[in-house]
Amino acid sequence: MTFSLRAGFAALVMTAMTVGQPAQATVQDTERLEEFLEITGFDVALESIRLSAESAPLMLGLEADAFGARWTRLADDVFDTGLMHDEAIGILSQTLDDEMLTHAVEFYTSDLGRRLVEVENASHLEEDDDLKQEAGEAIVAGLVRIGSPRLEEIKRLNAATGSEDASVHAIHEVQVRFLMAAAVAGVIELQMDEKDLRENLERQEGELRRSLQLSALSGSAYTYQAFSDDEISDYADALEHPTMKTVYALMNAVQFEIMAGRYEALAAQLRGLQPDQEL
Repeated sequence: MTFSLRAGFAALVMTAMTVGQPAQATVQDTERLEEFLEITGFDVALESIRLSAESAPLMLGLEADAFGARWTRLADDVFDTGLMHDEAIGILSQTLDDEMLTHAVEFYTSDLGRRLVEVENASHLEEDDDLKQEAGEAIVAGLVRIGSPRLEEIKRLNAATGSEDASVHAIHEVQVRFLMAAAVAGVIELQMDEKDLRENLERQEGELRRSLQLSALSGSAYTYQAFSDDEISDYADALEHPTMKTVYALMNAVQFEIMAGRYEALAAQLRGLQPDQEL
């Protein structure tokens, strides 16, 4: 049976909702959900999904501008921020309970929480990823050189969000479905079937995990550079709280569910789109 990408991520969402949590009524108040998205910065994280579409041609072995201006228009249409926002509200209304919402909002409305969201939002929308990565790597190298305990606290912070496993799964599934759809559309010639492609990606999983860990480490070092060591530790403590871990598991699942759906929609449009084709 062919794996259903959306069904797979829907399962992640339901798992995030139920693990370690008794059955509770979900939040149906749209205004409260809108507040949750804004206060936690999750609305901006959703907007950053659009930026990822710019590198989609690279998955096909093509230059980012291979499709010309039509690609930009197609990506803007498929990755419409309003549509993704509405999808997030719809999923959260079925999965986010009052305890999770209240817990997250209380932290992110604190002085530390507000400042954290401010820099996280800026980082999400930073378009020059190479510059951010290089700056973050330089910070990490400096911390290693002086033997700073801050580095371990940043690692603890990253581990607490639980995004690594979800990221690996998401990257593999998006790549497989996107590449297979592009091959069917005739945009690329794929030399392996879906089973072989999945096995090839699985063989590279260790390398992918190491890459994600290093990227997350340098990204966090860059994003939180203005915060003190104690504030980094306080944030890690907050993220390690069981309720906050459940909130993050849910937000990771929702974000990747939406990303997967948008890439599937993008792939469906490739049949009529060829490299170097202009309107």
